[in-house]
Amino acid sequence: MSKKGRVLVAMSGGIDSTVTAMMLHEQGYEVVGITMKTWDYASSGGSKKETGCCSLDSINDARQVSVDMGFHHFIVDIREEFGDYVIDNFVDEYMAGRTPNPCVLCNTHIKWNALLKRADALDCEFIATGHYAKIVEENGRKFIRQAVDERKDQSYVLWGLSQECLSRSQFPLGPFTKPEVRQMAADWGYTDLSKKGESYEICFVPDNDYRGFLKRRVPGLAEQVNGGSFLNPKGEVIGQHEGYPFYTIGQRKGLGQAFGKPMFVTEIRPDTNTVVLGEVDDLLRNGVVIKGVNFMKYPDLQTGREAITQIRYNDPGTLGRVQQTGTDEVEVEFYAHVRGVAPGQSAVFYEGEDVIGGGIIHGSRQFQSND
Repeated sequence: MSKKGRVLVAMSGGIDSTVTAMMLHEQGYEVVGITMKTWDYASSGGSKKETGCCSLDSINDARQVSVDMGFHHFIVDIREEFGDYVIDNFVDEYMAGRTPNPCVLCNTHIKWNALLKRADALDCEFIATGHYAKIVEENGRKFIRQAVDERKDQSYVLWGLSQECLSRSQFPLGPFTKPEVRQMAADWGYTDLSKKGESYEICFVPDNDYRGFLKRRVPGLAEQVNGGSFLNPKGEVIGQHEGYPFYTIGQRKGLGQAFGKPMFVTEIRPDTNTVVLGEVDDLLRNGVVIKGVNFMKYPDLQTGREAITQIRYNDPGTLGRVQQTGTDEVEVEFYAHVRGVAPGQSAVFYEGEDVIGGGIIHGSRQFQSND
């Protein structure tokens, strides 16, 4: 065994995970590659050709790199584990009027658990992925730090990793930019890979049509929810909609009718199949309630702490005070109003570049004006 140890690398066949494996191999680790089959899009009834991390082409690409570099590679079918948890949760959240983030859930509950389980079986001390993030340790606690490449930083989707997961994980790409990673691939002779595009869709909804996915997943859904009412902030009916699961907080386009001025989804009420619409200022809130919190940099936040809270991916974040209100619950009082707080999305707390922790948005609240 290598003096540096044995590392299980999650290989999707894409450029990031491939360069991760090659970097660790050259650094002297004994690399074992693993490709996880999470989803078969054809089984959902979709029409788009299967692409991305679950496609046969991607699996073959990952295997070829392993052959070229001379290390073992395994393919693991985790479709049952993935489907039962991630996809069921995705559907349940929309049916509850919330907007889920399945990538966060998958990272926290499926991929890392699956990787650690296989790492133990293959006698690997570490696991590694192609995420753009860093792992650092201070005062006996490990936590995520943002990547050098701000545009590619993926710290937001990693807030749920436990101390155990972090202690065995490696993110070699954290100190590098995407162009530098592409150049590495080219320098190693993988010119085609260095030019390979990226997929930003949810892996099991590659056509980005989540409404179509819900309709296929829940038989008769369209008929059951069609004809609900659009309400204005006063509670007056101003139109009819196609069904509450097909709308998200902050949505402006795709409402199906004109109202004479821009209108946005401000609230979803699944019990009555109603969707509240308002103007852009009706989306403003200065507080949010977050549950299922994972404390990362600090063991708790009972004394409260100022932090930048990011309420969606690519949100620049807003400064406020984060106060623990329960074992795994916090409230954030923002120092400026934020727009479009969506229950079901992740909220992540940052202290500079460091992730303090994160959780799932349960709802918004309005603190007394702090203007």
